[in-house]
Amino acid sequence: MKPLTCLPSLFALLLFILVSLHLSPSWAASDSVYGTFLQCLTRRTQPSDHISDIVYSQANSSFTEVLTSYLRNRRFISSSTWKPVIIVTPMRESHVQVAILSGAGHDYEGLSYVSDDEFIILDIFNLRSIDVDVKEETVWVQAGATLGELYFRIWKKSKVHGFPAGVCHTVSVGGHLSGGGYGNMLRKYGLSVDNILDARIVDVQGRILDRKAMGENLFWAIIGGGGASFGVILAYQIKLVPVPETVTVFRIQKTLDQNATDLMYKWQSVAPSTDPGLFMRLVLQPAASKTEKRQQTIGASVIALFLGNSDQLLAITDKEFPELGLKKENCTEISWIESVLWWSFDSGTIPSPETLLSRDYPTVFFKIKSDYIQTPMARPDLEWLCKKIIEQGKVVLKLNPLGGRMSEIPASATPFPHRAGNLIKIQYLVGWNEEDPEVGKKYLAQIRKLYSYMTPFVSKNPRSTFLNYRDLDIGTTTNGNNSYEEGRVYGVKYFKDNFERLVKVKTAVDPNNFFRNEQSIPTLPK
Repeated sequence: MKPLTCLPSLFALLLFILVSLHLSPSWAASDSVYGTFLQCLTRRTQPSDHISDIVYSQANSSFTEVLTSYLRNRRFISSSTWKPVIIVTPMRESHVQVAILSGAGHDYEGLSYVSDDEFIILDIFNLRSIDVDVKEETVWVQAGATLGELYFRIWKKSKVHGFPAGVCHTVSVGGHLSGGGYGNMLRKYGLSVDNILDARIVDVQGRILDRKAMGENLFWAIIGGGGASFGVILAYQIKLVPVPETVTVFRIQKTLDQNATDLMYKWQSVAPSTDPGLFMRLVLQPAASKTEKRQQTIGASVIALFLGNSDQLLAITDKEFPELGLKKENCTEISWIESVLWWSFDSGTIPSPETLLSRDYPTVFFKIKSDYIQTPMARPDLEWLCKKIIEQGKVVLKLNPLGGRMSEIPASATPFPHRAGNLIKIQYLVGWNEEDPEVGKKYLAQIRKLYSYMTPFVSKNPRSTFLNYRDLDIGTTTNGNNSYEEGRVYGVKYFKDNFERLVKVKTAVDPNNFFRNEQSIPTLPK
């Protein structure tokens, strides 16, 4: 039984900034949208830009390859999926400006790839520069870079610095940070967005704005509010955090007949309250029983990072969590960059740091949902949950502890509101490879049933959801006359009380709702 510790290992998704630029009715009705758009771009650029090399129409032989290069969820690769009329792949920031001036997704639900309107995709995967300043302990990183590339460049400059972000190295910086940025150092240093110092964005008028030029309201909105609702994020300046030369990782796996229920029950109280340098993820998934043939049980795996050595770690777990049964031989002492590789690849051996530069991962079908637990579940409820997981057959639950630094930061500090009072974030995950649509429907039904079963045990009014785990099940907007009312349905689940401030910022900076998708921030009613 091997737990799913990193999304890319089976469910890779490159969250690049893939901005849907919706065309005006006159453009959409044009017989040659490509020709008109290219002509407009050419007028705004220099001949040396070779602008035609970065603009792809549906007639281009490379169109499909470019469209699907970074799409990892096969649910959105089908003949029935709406396609953009044009794809633009900027090579420099000025190309983003002219694309926006000429035109007037991260995500798990394919919002950047699909639409019911005529639209253009602006894919900034080429904008991936990373400038590490160890002396100032800062980094400027462009939005098209991956987390793996960021971690690698930090490691090349310093062995005692890191950055608190996700464990999946193929996720893009732009999508990850604009939606919150959740990783295994959040109990020590908070989210990625809690460590952003500055940003550069192209607004609806085609201006490149830094934090000073955009103002604090817009800056606040794009550090956790979903940048694609407000413009195109070009880059973020982030603050490096100290990491020890030696960290410790471990994985402990138990089944129900090995007292996994005791482990789960105690984990709920220990994981969110223990030393902030200790992050212990709990993964629950169906597994074959080793004691009863052809019977399913639950595999409960605790996967952890501790910012210190194994002796320091054992002093904590022996006292606070004896049910874990952690021994010295279960612990692996490695460097921080090696811990990144250990979490991301989960292959039994730690590959070289250069592996973090790879952007190649297979595509699969998958669906993700999320929840927040504010009160520990009783033991009988955990036993009931295990039965339901077994019944559904394929859904995996990843339970991630909060607490520590997360409880110290006010809910209004960034658009991400799920701070004090929340103990655990749940990620529901199901993936499959079968092409048969009926198989997909079966697995989608499984994850939705399990999500429904958990209703009594999770946050209420609203039932909160994590923006980076985009979920169209919780509501969508048609971006019509009722966009505010429609947007509020999902908006308060993602942002709680911060939703109203995001709407005010959106109305101020993009009053005509140029940057929009099925779950974008709406403007105020006119």
